[in-house]
Amino acid sequence: AGMRFFLQYVGCFFAFFSTGFLITSTWTDCWMVNADDSLEVSTKCRGLWWECVTNVFDGIQTCDEYDSIFAEHPVKLVLTRAMMITADILAGFGFFFLVLGLDCVKFLPDEPLIKLRICLVSGVTLLIAGLPGITGSVWYAIDVYVERSSLVFHNVFLGIQYKFGWSCWLGMAGSLGCFLSGALLTCCMYLFRETSSGRLHSAYSLRKGYSSAGTIVTNVHLPSSQTATAKMYAVDTRV
Repeated sequence: AGMRFFLQYVGCFFAFFSTGFLITSTWTDCWMVNADDSLEVSTKCRGLWWECVTNVFDGIQTCDEYDSIFAEHPVKLVLTRAMMITADILAGFGFFFLVLGLDCVKFLPDEPLIKLRICLVSGVTLLIAGLPGITGSVWYAIDVYVERSSLVFHNVFLGIQYKFGWSCWLGMAGSLGCFLSGALLTCCMYLFRETSSGRLHSAYSLRKGYSSAGTIVTNVHLPSSQTATAKMYAVDTRV
């Protein structure tokens, strides 16, 4: 039981921070940051929804939102948005189910097997959430790196060249945390589910044996004369 509690709390810890990292990375503005900051007087960051410029001297930041979501955008931007939003939703549901499945939460306290199954569902949901998260963030980072490398290879200098920033790193970290939390809740908790189900089955069989034995003992110790008298009394009463 102690090891099961430990795995639940470790999984909840990773699920909480992973969900937070994914949501933060989706709605922050530093997926791409200018790599040639030594030549610039401002730091330029691009996110999935807007682009911000911060002056390195006074710290004043100005942000410009992109066009409407119905406007034409690069495929990289559209797919990354879709995958990160999907990862956010799945990770949020996975963390919510995990909280319900914790033994310290007073939800279905008399149904330990159901709570274990809730933890398993949470683990599977977190594993699925990690797939679009890691795909979107890694693909975005690779695309930025390939674009920068191609410009350097062809000696093309456009004034600003970008590298992937801390928002992209947060997306990767959140996705890996979802994988780790999901692995703990599916692989390890499955073993405890088998043990708990076996114990509950044994206890149920034992209680059933005790009840059957009590019925037999009651019938054995019941005198036949009392049984006949009771039958005759019941017949007289009905008449």
